[in-house]
Amino acid sequence: MKIDFNTNREFDLIAIGRACIDLNAVEYNRPMEETMTFRKYVGGSPANIAIGTAKLGLKSGFIGKLADDQHGRYIKQYMADVGVDTSNMVFDIEGRKTGLAFTEILSPTECSILMYRDEVADLYLDPSEVSEDYIKRAKMLLVSGTALAKSPSREAVLKAIKLAKKNDVKVVFELDYRGYTWTSAEETSIYYSLVAELSDVVIGTRDEFDVLENVEAGKNEDTINYLFKHSPELIVIKHGVDGSYAYTKDGQTFEGKAYKTQVLKTFGAGDSYASAFIYALVNGKDITTALKYAAASASIVVSRHSSSDAMPTVAEIEQLIAERE
Repeated sequence: MKIDFNTNREFDLIAIGRACIDLNAVEYNRPMEETMTFRKYVGGSPANIAIGTAKLGLKSGFIGKLADDQHGRYIKQYMADVGVDTSNMVFDIEGRKTGLAFTEILSPTECSILMYRDEVADLYLDPSEVSEDYIKRAKMLLVSGTALAKSPSREAVLKAIKLAKKNDVKVVFELDYRGYTWTSAEETSIYYSLVAELSDVVIGTRDEFDVLENVEAGKNEDTINYLFKHSPELIVIKHGVDGSYAYTKDGQTFEGKAYKTQVLKTFGAGDSYASAFIYALVNGKDITTALKYAAASASIVVSRHSSSDAMPTVAEIEQLIAERE
């Protein structure tokens, strides 16, 4: 099975939601209390996916709200420089700031993120700032869960999904669960399930699907039985080092393995995974191949210091796959 996109579109992907600043610890293997130097990168799941797909050669755009300050201008310029269309990124004029994420790299398996997300600009994207003329130029709309956490960003995303469905634009939902922006498990499950039911492709970790369903230790079979009663055609459930499973509405199951690497940090894997998976789908690859591209891309990014800067090229992904096959 392949996902059929409307090929007569200018953009392969338009992402909507969070674009912020990552401040990654330069000093490894020590707690943040003792870390004195950090390096600045663009961050935020949908921004990283737009950047990742652009670096893979797709035509990508972005809808989001930025702080009208040095950080906001840096984000917009960086994304433009790597090939992302930034014409629908707007600046907040009410003094809100850019979200910040400080990262701690205690060990390759012990990484944490300290987030500053109060009253951040990206959560104030207004529905009036979402353009139907822009969305209908895309093959797919990429939405992420964090943008659903607060109004008016929540309504802006729901409007974007409505416009996508009206204009034959496939909706890809990257669950991107960040607990600190939500008020309760019940609230999260309501909005996650609402958007998942409207989407064509849903991608997340097993833990994130548990959040969506508001269950503990959920089972893939139960997840797909529920979601395939609605719009999704393809569901990808990631199980970390144990690999991934992709399920199609027509009853097929595909298993993808994780590629072992020298892990530096754990964050960034999901965004790079989604970028390469989307790239493969847009280019007509079968799902087995798409899972390989996704796993290879994630393997490369967790071995590097950043998330956005670390996004690999197609050649790097294909070289890793060739070496491991």
